[in-house]
Amino acid sequence: MLKDKENAVLVGIITQNQRDREVQEYLDELSFLTETAGAEEVKRFVQKLEHPHPKTFVGTGKLNEIAGYIKENKINLLIFDDELSPSQLRNIENIVSCKVLDRTNLILDIFAQRAKTAHSKIQVELAQYQYLLPRLTRMWTHLERQQGGIGMRGPGETEIETDRRVIRDKISYLKEQLKQIDKQMATQRKTRNELPRVALIGYTNVGKSTIMNMLSKSDVFAENKLFATLDTTVRKVVIETTPFLLSDTVGFIRKLPHNLVESFKSTLDEARESDILLHVVDISHSNFEDQIHVVNQTLLDINVKEKPTLLVFNKIDAYSFVKKDEDDLSPATDENMSLEQLKNSWMAKNNNPCIFISAKNKSNIDIFRSQLLEMITKVNLRK
Repeated sequence: MLKDKENAVLVGIITQNQRDREVQEYLDELSFLTETAGAEEVKRFVQKLEHPHPKTFVGTGKLNEIAGYIKENKINLLIFDDELSPSQLRNIENIVSCKVLDRTNLILDIFAQRAKTAHSKIQVELAQYQYLLPRLTRMWTHLERQQGGIGMRGPGETEIETDRRVIRDKISYLKEQLKQIDKQMATQRKTRNELPRVALIGYTNVGKSTIMNMLSKSDVFAENKLFATLDTTVRKVVIETTPFLLSDTVGFIRKLPHNLVESFKSTLDEARESDILLHVVDISHSNFEDQIHVVNQTLLDINVKEKPTLLVFNKIDAYSFVKKDEDDLSPATDENMSLEQLKNSWMAKNNNPCIFISAKNKSNIDIFRSQLLEMITKVNLRK
């Protein structure tokens, strides 16, 4: 028997540096994350604020409005599009009568669902414990509400301290386990050094695994959900008698939790130690330029710099644009450009070589292979 989906209310804020449309796009992504986790969005609330309220993230009036809607419609889940501090989380839970998650917690939940190997499970578990540690206090507030503070204060605090110690010990243990696995993976990478290494990188759900399957004729799991792939997959690929190693990596995302980046550093080492990067972009996504920026910034954060990179604009089969009226003299935006105009634009302004393909429909794949082979040949000449 299928379990009923949890229904969710999403909350975001518009700061002075953001446009309404941008925030709606962020909430669309949060909605996709919610769906990937197994819940369903029923409503979203947005408030304009200079910065998040230090106590309740949104203003108290807006939070009371949200609480009223939750109670009236029997909502299970309230999700915020930013990381909440432990005190914000506690204050919000005291006002609303449902489970409260922030973006980080939601992503961690998806990672926990999708972790398959021992390595990825340890990485996710470590990030979860690091997230949980500063938030332990709120787990005991239900005891105070049910039985009062008298007689519970001492044991409660003792219990929390015990839990903190257990979690710190667990974090240390998991870090040691990861160190051992990282050493093993580093050794494996050294044994593969004689072949050029190519890493697929990009925002989550842009089609990296589909490209992996197409180039390597393998069967890597791929679906239209965020973070379909957590574990690094490495395959030997041959193009016109030239062999190389191709690796798929975990997808990046806006506001990727710091603890996850830390935990998944060994997975991201595939990108750091590769000879060539294939930066895959979903050209059909309305915010693809922002996604490119997120990936480039994350690469800088993990110290991946100045590697030969091929920008692979995927999903041209799904690309659409809004044609401008002939009498509209305002400058064209990406929304108004045909695919051909967009190609010319990116090829002119981009420092890295780029290719426009559809991995799904196998469009321009021969040109893609030729460009990749040319880059691999240059790497072989340098070795």
